Amino acid sequence: MAIYQSSITNFLNKLKKQNPELEQEQKYGHNLLRNKPLDLKKEEEKIKSAIPQRPYVYGSE
Repeated sequence: MAIYQSSITNFLNKLKKQNPELEQEQKYGHNLLRNKPLDLKKEEEKIKSAIPQRPYVYGSE
């Protein structure tokens, strides 16, 4: 029994075969952008300095 694969899945599989290092490069880029150490003091200051939003922002009060 054949399993259906969409054209996008076929394209991605072909791309990964042509560039075997592609997934590793994507993970590296993700880590570079997203996985940064948190500075707890800065996070606390950000929370304290936030201006509370009114429940209904379009009101005249």
